[in-house]
Amino acid sequence: MKQLDPQPYIDGILVGDRRMLSKTITLVESALPSHQETARRILNALLPKTGGAVRLGITGVPGVGKSTFIESFGMMLVEKGHRVAVLAVDPSSARSGGSVMADKTRMEKLSADPRAFIRPSPSGGTLGGVARKTRETMLVCEAAGYDPVIVETVGVGQSEISVASMVDFFLVLLLAGAGDELQGLKKGILELADALAINKADGDNLDPARKAAKVYELALHLLQPSSPRWNPPVLTCSALEMTGIEQIWKTVLEHHELVAQSGELELKRRQQAVAWMWALLDEGLKARFTRHPEIKKQLPRILREVERGSLAPTSAADKLLFSLDNES
Repeated sequence: MKQLDPQPYIDGILVGDRRMLSKTITLVESALPSHQETARRILNALLPKTGGAVRLGITGVPGVGKSTFIESFGMMLVEKGHRVAVLAVDPSSARSGGSVMADKTRMEKLSADPRAFIRPSPSGGTLGGVARKTRETMLVCEAAGYDPVIVETVGVGQSEISVASMVDFFLVLLLAGAGDELQGLKKGILELADALAINKADGDNLDPARKAAKVYELALHLLQPSSPRWNPPVLTCSALEMTGIEQIWKTVLEHHELVAQSGELELKRRQQAVAWMWALLDEGLKARFTRHPEIKKQLPRILREVERGSLAPTSAADKLLFSLDNES
């Protein structure tokens, strides 16, 4: 297949051309080797223009009103003069279509605003695929002048850890009045959070939201914060009434200034980049390994033996790993 010229993509992104931005992200997401090579060349050229944006991860328990929150939050930011990118990570999208496009439909005002860019990140079947594509898309959006770049987790569980590993600030949205405030929320997610926000703090739910905030404050005191210089606050907000939204942005900026001045932000991003490289190596090595002719020949038989219980998984893995050593 003919190699695409990366220069029109690079030039288009640097002047903020939304069409070229979308086309570049399509290349990033493509599985075609020629597209991947072009995407690599584009990313290498854009790299010096990245890193200036606030990278914000947002997750939330089911029913928290995440789409409404992100729309209200995004509209507040564009009114302040920001260009906002929203990238949605959904590890379920390959199976069910997920809720990414529905999210875009629900964020009607924000998606229609020329100062905002909303893009789903399809999984390609694996969470690792989501992380890789979303990281690259995030860099492309930064080079196109978007700040902040918001990464939203649509799925639950491992996707939160994946998103937290690629952002500067991780916000967890919560609800009050749903029984035990800590129910269904993993300790690990609390440990990743740079701030918690109790959404839907309006009307009759205002007092329960304030009480829930106290519960979470006590819970956070029992955990080790992700940064020695930052104690994650617990805030209340109403995306519907647009209250508390601005305070959340101020909190994000306070955190960003603090970790930037201390050098912690630069260190964190360096560590994230190295971890990203290792993740890509793991992914690439597995792909190359399974494509090897000797492995392709042996794998079906060994899989059948493991399934039947006649071969232990540890022995099966050893046989496959060391079979290449025996090649003449």
